[in-house]
Order: sequence, then structure tokens, then C-alpha cells
Amino acid sequence: MKIKNFIIKNKHIILMIISFYLFDFVLRFFTRNINFYNIFSIAPNLFTISWIILMIGICSFFNKNISKIIYVIIFSINLALFLTHSIYYSYFNNFFDFSSLQYASEAGAYLVDAIKSSPIWVYITTFIQITISYFIVRFMPNKKCNYNYKFLIICVIIFGITHFVSPLTLGNPVTTWDAWRIPRNVYISFNDNNRSMQVAGFYEYNIRNFYVNYLKEEEKIEDENLELLDEKFNTEQEEYKNEYTGLFKDKNVIFVQLESIDKFLVTKEIMPTLYELQNNSINFKNHYSFVSGGGSTFNSEYMINTGYTTPITLNKGAYTFSKNNYSYSLPNLLKKEGYTVNAFHMNSPEYYSRDVNYKSFGYDSFNSLKNLDNGKYYTDNSYWLDTELINNPIFNEKIFNKEQKFASYIITYSAHMPFDVNKGVCSLLVENKEEQLSEYECLKLQARETDNMLKLLIENLEEKELIDDTILVLFADHYLYTLNDKTLLDDFKTTENNLINNTTWMIWSNDMKKKDVKEVTSQLNILPTMLNILGLEYHPNYYLMEDALDDDYEGFVFFNDYSWYDGNVYVENGLVTNGKKISEEKLIEMNNLVNKLVKINDAVLTTDYFKNIKNETKNN
Repeated sequence: MKIKNFIIKNKHIILMIISFYLFDFVLRFFTRNINFYNIFSIAPNLFTISWIILMIGICSFFNKNISKIIYVIIFSINLALFLTHSIYYSYFNNFFDFSSLQYASEAGAYLVDAIKSSPIWVYITTFIQITISYFIVRFMPNKKCNYNYKFLIICVIIFGITHFVSPLTLGNPVTTWDAWRIPRNVYISFNDNNRSMQVAGFYEYNIRNFYVNYLKEEEKIEDENLELLDEKFNTEQEEYKNEYTGLFKDKNVIFVQLESIDKFLVTKEIMPTLYELQNNSINFKNHYSFVSGGGSTFNSEYMINTGYTTPITLNKGAYTFSKNNYSYSLPNLLKKEGYTVNAFHMNSPEYYSRDVNYKSFGYDSFNSLKNLDNGKYYTDNSYWLDTELINNPIFNEKIFNKEQKFASYIITYSAHMPFDVNKGVCSLLVENKEEQLSEYECLKLQARETDNMLKLLIENLEEKELIDDTILVLFADHYLYTLNDKTLLDDFKTTENNLINNTTWMIWSNDMKKKDVKEVTSQLNILPTMLNILGLEYHPNYYLMEDALDDDYEGFVFFNDYSWYDGNVYVENGLVTNGKKISEEKLIEMNNLVNKLVKINDAVLTTDYFKNIKNETKNN
């Protein structure tokens, strides 16, 4: 009898709990194909419970009429957000972000289609929620007292405790290469909308997303760093031009990021196609693919597309800056000149948050072999093979666009670890599994698979009559640090310091005479060099490093431990440890320059500096 009386007396609160929880659970349940964090995990549900308790405390604080108004306002806001997220996700496959409001004027073009394409569960839930809310308003008691202080205080205390505990249940944050897939890191950075919704739940997501976009203080720049940024970006630049400016203007371009293709693999025996392509290429003989922060492969992608590297002085991955402004990124500048710009890889878009980051960079699409037809296209692991990037008819049609100028960014995979006949790509390439192959023999097989992809790429360009109108930009993401037996590297390259990062970069054209460039380069030189050679908009001071084909370019590479190399000397801890002697004055000058570049790089990324440049351009 007591239970029955309790239910009757508090039926409006019980219905409120059900109603508020439904918004969260239904949204996460019907978008669970994101498949990052279990919908029944503690964190998102605890976050939701904490917010429900607070909302009920607020709705129960006033007398009947005011409580009704407060409830209706809170319910209406939640319903509006629920519908916005549901419709937005059904159309864009991504949850709504408050930063998207800046594009609200463009929404009319797709709003009607988005509503029409929304799944039925959105409207069923909406009908149920409106029905429940009607009864909640009807059942609210007619309280004589003005304020229910005690109940509100209890609710606030419970909210404070549960909200404090909730993020702790996500585990500890990490600074390793795979930080992007650690729930606590996702919650802290809050830059991946889909994963953030899964770890935080509906209410926490909305509040935190609003906070991150509008209330969170911008990173403060030290006065010294502010002066460096002002000096770099406010310096008037003369129109940049050299003998290579616009050499390949209006040509199609295919960037091929070669997974683990170390320099010693580019031989006639192991990779005959890539070896042959060198004969019609600009070859950067002293190129370095250095590692900065976690995730060497994506770090190279970030450098090629933005001209900056992962912050060196902070424990932040490159994939945490997806909300930054990238107006002057590679894909955005290509699109300004009428190119279609698409990226291709075998792995799922969620890996390294590429789906979020490539959209942020400005790509029209990021395409995954693994996720084709919602993961149903491939029933085995053949999508690991680089040749599938070209042989797959869906990818092939998109990579080679005969109707419009195109830029395709291809990320290979086949030379990825492990190099074992019973595992990974090597197991797909060896017919006789009883055959005993060494790690090096597997590596050569896997590198040949990548080379076969390049052969197919050239053949397709010829068949589609695009060979004379397309250039290739071929570069390694990193050296072969993934070998188990790293003593193998001692036979082929310097291994005692950061010069182990020496890799391959070449620019190929069918009608080009071979040119060797001896100046030192890194991934940070690729973007400015390509902007100039393609005749795209190029502001040299907008990027960290320079066009490597400029007559005045004095090549050097710096590494994340502040060591550097200019082709003559290798400097570590501020001292020359390898190479020729240089003057004390030059040594101090270069050490200061490296320190300056690190500070500029980190300040640009952490303060989203290009957002300011964009706003200043608008105002002017």
C-alpha cells in the first residue's frame, strides 16, 4: 500500500525520469553502429542520471504553475536537441555540433531532405515523449509552499557527486599513439562528436559541446610566443614565384602515402615500379619522415595536409585538433581551384578519427575499403591488399575522375607490420603456409604488393588516357621502425640517431626528366612545395617550412627532441655530434631557429591561429 501511495504521489517524477532517460537511451541505442562504447556502460548512463536528478530538482523547486513552465521549457529544449541530433545524424552520419550553427544559413538546402530521410524511430519517440509530457504536466501536484529547498539541495549534492565520479569511470587518460581511442581521452578532447556522444550521453554531450564551443577559455599565448606569431604572420610577403611555379598547374594529382616503405626497399628487385618511376621524377634524396608525438602514420598525414606537426611541447595527438580552422590546408586550396578532393585507405574512418579530421581538412570524402557497404563488401581480409585500392570498382571510379580535375590522397597499408607468414598481409600473399619465410622475406613480399598497386595505378592512368595530365606525389610515412629485428636496418642506413628517419619522396610526371634534389627536406616541405608547383594560392609565411624547390631554400629538418640536420651536421642537445664543423654563430642561429619553429608550431595549433586570420580577412 505504501509503495502504491508513493507511486501515485510521485507519478509525475517517475514519468519525468522515464521521459528524460528515453531521450538519451533511444538516441544512443539507434546510433550504436558507431560501435565505440557500449550503451550500457557506466559513464554515459551515470552522466545522464546526474543531469536527470538536477533537472527534476529544478522542476520541483517552484509552485505548481511555475514548475509547469520550467518543465515545459526544459522538455522543449531537450526535444529540440533530440530531433536535431537524430535528423542531423541520419543525414550526415555525425551528431550535431554547436559550431555548425555558423553554417545555419546554408542548412535550408538540405533541411527538408534531412527530415524526410529521418528514420521512423525519431517520430515514434517524439510522439511518445509528447504524450508522456502531457501527463507529467497534468499530474504535477498543486503545492501550497513556494520553494522546495531541501529537495533541490539534495538533488544538487547528488548531481555534484555523480557528475564528478562519471568521467573517472572512463579510465585514465594516456599520451600514447592510440590516445584517440581511449574513452577518457575522447571525453577530455571532445573533438569527435560520435564518440563523445557514446562516452558522455545525450545531456553531458550537449552541455559540454556548448561549453567547448562558447565558454571554454582559449589557450593563452605567452607574450614571447605572441611576438613570434605576429612576426611570422604579419610580415608583408612579396608575390612568391620561382622557375617551378605553376609547372603542373591544372594537372590532376595523386598523393600516395607509402606505409613503411623505407628507402632501402626502393630497388629494381623489390619494388621495380617505384624504382622505375624515379627516372621521371624530382627525387628528394635527403628526405626525412620524422615522428612527432603519437601515431607516426597520421602525423605524416597531418603534416602533408596542414603544413604543421603534432605539438612537440604538449601531450596532444594531431587528431585532437579537428575543430581547428584549416582554410589554408592542401585540400581546401585544391578545391578553390576546382578540384574534387578525396582520400582513400583500407581502414575504418574511425581509426585515428580520420572521418572527423579529413572532413576538417577539407576533403570531399574519406573512403574506407573496410567499411564499404557497411562492412559487408569484403567477407575476408583481402581489403588489406593495396592492389584492392585500385581494383575495387567503387574506389577506382572515384580515384580517377575523368569529368573534372581531381586530387586523390591514397594511404597504402600492405607493408604494415607484422612481417610473418602466419599473420597479417604476408599470410595473404603466401600460398604455401608451410613455407618458412624470414621477416625480411615477408617484408619484401608486402612491399611488392604496394609496388603492384603502383603498377595498376599507372596502367589505369594509361587506359583512361590520364597519364599525361596527372602527376604522382610519392612519399613514405615513416621508416621501418616496426621490424622486430631492427638490426636489419644497420645494413642499409644510419641508425644511431634521428637520421634513421631518412625515407623517400618523389614527384613524378610522365614527361619529366629526372632531377635530384640534395637539400634536406621533411614532410613539412611537401605542402608548400606542392602548392607552388601546382600553381595554387601560396602564402609562404602561413606554413612552418618552405618550398624545397626554391633557389634560396637552405634545407634542414628538425626532430621532436630539438635535434636537427642540415645535410652537413647533425646537432643534438645543441651540440654537433656528427658531420662537418660549423661556426659557433651558425650553431647558435640554427638552435634558436629550431626552438622558434617549435614554439610557433605549437602556438598555431593550440590557439587555432588560422581562425583569427580568417576573421581578420573577413573584416578587411
